[in-house]
Amino acid sequence: MSQVASMRGAKRLTPIRRVINAEAGSVPLPFALDPLPFRAAEPPGTQTLPQIDVEEKLKTAFTRGWSVIVWNDPVNLMDYVVYVFKTVLKMNEKDASKHMWEVHQKGKSMVARETREKSELLVHRLRSFGLNATMEQEPA
Repeated sequence: MSQVASMRGAKRLTPIRRVINAEAGSVPLPFALDPLPFRAAEPPGTQTLPQIDVEEKLKTAFTRGWSVIVWNDPVNLMDYVVYVFKTVLKMNEKDASKHMWEVHQKGKSMVARETREKSELLVHRLRSFGLNATMEQEPA
């Protein structure tokens, strides 16, 4: 059986176009007669944006005003925290141990002061090692 022969008894899926009878005017249409129903009342204008100082934006983005803070947690061992500080933050043994004791005694320690992007990267890497780290902007 050919494809044409099998389509003979099929129902029509698209609606039949209605002929608009101008004299009768009684045929309801499911669509608007206006070909552009969403025309703007006025032609679109341009809006000027306020001046943005690009150099000032770059200067504030790349200032070293973001602190990376590591918080105390009861899960990680002290030796592991020292290992993570040495691996992620490239600290020597003495500085890593100092910051580890500060976290242990005071509950938190500021381990780095970097640009925003670098601070976000460090926080992400510290968290991937299981440490609780945040970043905050220093007041101006």
